[in-house]
Amino acid sequence: MDFIDEQGFRANVGIILTDGTGHVLIAGRRGRGGWQFPQGGIQPEESTEDAMFRELHEEVGLAPSDVELVGSTEGWLRYRLPDRYIRREQTPLCIGQKQRWFLLQLTTDPARVRFDLSPEPEFDRCRWVDYWRPVKEVVYFKRSVYVRALHELGPLAFPHDGPPPPPAWWPRRWQQALDERAAG
Repeated sequence: MDFIDEQGFRANVGIILTDGTGHVLIAGRRGRGGWQFPQGGIQPEESTEDAMFRELHEEVGLAPSDVELVGSTEGWLRYRLPDRYIRREQTPLCIGQKQRWFLLQLTTDPARVRFDLSPEPEFDRCRWVDYWRPVKEVVYFKRSVYVRALHELGPLAFPHDGPPPPPAWWPRRWQQALDERAAG
């Protein structure tokens, strides 16, 4: 049972797993073409950190001993679902997700990543990509959350030089939104 707050946002955790060389893990949705970071709902009475470690194990087969927790976003990052994805017949009504994002450093062999530890695996493949690439790969309505999570956690992922600059395909409006957030 997932937790949906009074505004209709489902509590969720997102996981950015880095290999320590500037690459992050994205996983392919089972039976579909989409790519995303591991993520999942927070159960009632479960802490965000407990939910993150549970999802890490369920979705990519890793244990807490396989990673180092580097940091997390300070607050919740929200996105709304497009109208066509809102299941109006369900109670409580879920209109989107509020997510706490975690940055993890892989400390074990990448070959330990596996997808067969839950009865209905979320993913069936993965790949390591450049830091900003997941923004381009994820479904359109999650992009702004990915931009904000990667931006906020970038200084922790790249403590010496800061995150790489946005790539050439990066829309100007995304950078403007980040600049406005930082100023306000």
